[in-house]
Amino acid sequence: MFTFVSGNLALDFAGTVKARATTFDDALDAPAALADWLVAAELLDRAPDCDATLFDRAVRLREAAYRMAIAVSQGKPVAEVDRRLVNDCAKGELPAISLRLNGTIARSGTPDAALTAIARSAIELLGSAATIKECGRPECTRLYVDASRGGTRRWCDMTICGNRVKSAAFRARHAE
Repeated sequence: MFTFVSGNLALDFAGTVKARATTFDDALDAPAALADWLVAAELLDRAPDCDATLFDRAVRLREAAYRMAIAVSQGKPVAEVDRRLVNDCAKGELPAISLRLNGTIARSGTPDAALTAIARSAIELLGSAATIKECGRPECTRLYVDASRGGTRRWCDMTICGNRVKSAAFRARHAE
């Protein structure tokens, strides 16, 4: 249901909206979906109770992080309102982690703590020298960190978007 291919927690959170330019396919369509994403992203072990207020805050954080990442990827300044929102979200406590006897990690905390982790991830990414790119498949608007050798990565995920682009090109070449 959720995809984690961006190389950064905040970009994966922003990636819960696919095809922003056309259909705006939103995987976070309700508070319960947000709770499920927080577990899938391994921020919390159990799906928390997310109310409408928290859900609204999460969506505003997601959209601010997306707009900021787009601005940084284009060498433009980030909007002050987005910067303030992300900074405010980053001020809270982080989810608690501990090591279980079996060697696995336990993650607990409030959904607000999980949003704090997402905001901090956005700040660390946007304040670094990382290269942020948008997927090269025209229908996809997912952002990702290009950590490839030589900065040549073109798609958010080779098995999804890369394969679709290459298959379409193959079909076009052989249709003649």
